[in-house]
Amino acid sequence: MVNELAGEFVFDPLDESVRREPYQLYARARQECPVYRHANLPLVSVFTYADIVSVFENPVTWSSDFAALVQPYLLARPELKDEMPPFFAMSDGVRHDSQRELILKAFTPRMMRNFEPTIEAIAAELLDLVLEQREVDLMPTMFHILPLRVIGSLLGIPREDADQFDVWARDLVENQVQGVLRTPSNETIEKQVSATRGLHGYFRRAIAERRSNPREDLISGLAAVDERTLSEPDLLQMLTMIMISGFATTVGLLANAIVDLLRHPDQLAQLRSELHLVPTAINEVLRFSTPVQAMPRICKAAAEIRGIAVRPGEFVLNWLGSANRDDTVFERADRFDISRAPNPHIAFGFGPHSCVGSYLAVREGVIVLRMLLERTRGFELATDAPLPLVSSFVARSYRALPMRLSPA
Repeated sequence: MVNELAGEFVFDPLDESVRREPYQLYARARQECPVYRHANLPLVSVFTYADIVSVFENPVTWSSDFAALVQPYLLARPELKDEMPPFFAMSDGVRHDSQRELILKAFTPRMMRNFEPTIEAIAAELLDLVLEQREVDLMPTMFHILPLRVIGSLLGIPREDADQFDVWARDLVENQVQGVLRTPSNETIEKQVSATRGLHGYFRRAIAERRSNPREDLISGLAAVDERTLSEPDLLQMLTMIMISGFATTVGLLANAIVDLLRHPDQLAQLRSELHLVPTAINEVLRFSTPVQAMPRICKAAAEIRGIAVRPGEFVLNWLGSANRDDTVFERADRFDISRAPNPHIAFGFGPHSCVGSYLAVREGVIVLRMLLERTRGFELATDAPLPLVSSFVARSYRALPMRLSPA
């Protein structure tokens, strides 16, 4: 296939080989085709740091009203819009700003710092179980459970319900943003509708209980907001989005941290001897192996990026994984450097729609990685086979991470 704007350059984000090692293609795109119009899709891909920041800074032209990509059942079954309105992060204007402000009150850095002992206790308990087994798949035994228990603790969800939330969360993020490339299957749509209704039912009961007996948790705080400010469907969707957003990015960050360090044994050795570098190492993982490789926007008014016309209604995929390897911003951008500073990565987006839970995700990564290093003499992959990728083409993470761990 020949792209009319790029000669022989072709970028297929669904190709597994591209998904597994996209970075040479990203580099070529930044040089040859920084704005790439896909031949058979109403889609433009953007690859450079400067262009992506410019898009994110202009939500009037480049809108976040792309819920159908993340909630594809809204595209196939519009009657669900009243029951399951778009997540507030997939909206603009007053609705987005007012709901984001409510969430920001619960995710301030000070509140997250006060929550760190809870994260440490959860991580220590899970690591105890992992180290007893010595050889274990870290994805289901630790990396899936930890962020769900952390978010669950913030919300006020009993820990024994974490397994059910794991099922719901994975069903919802499994094919994230696939709607821009192909119509989701009926099976995918039904799975997501079922998971959303399961979460809504759970949260509806919890909200009713908190209104009678408030606690010191996030559900209680949001349940107290006047319904004229936050309707029940919006409240249910807000809680659903908090749960799945706190899951997907953190899972990817934790898995990528292990894989990146094992692929760079010199950096792993340095980190073991210089544990104070763990926070900068986590930021380098976010840059080097960005968990969410691309974020979409939809064009609302005729526009251009580097002279390439984008029509209203067209989607723009902003490749954060490429921006974070842009050598006009990062010196030796393809080098994994745990001491890199400054590190202005945009793994959590940029501008008015940047991730509200970024501080929490980073702290979870720092706590888990430091604890793994302190409590092991070493760890290694327990397989030589390629690690299975998650199904969503915008995610950089794995479905399994079989490991051998040597306790300290």
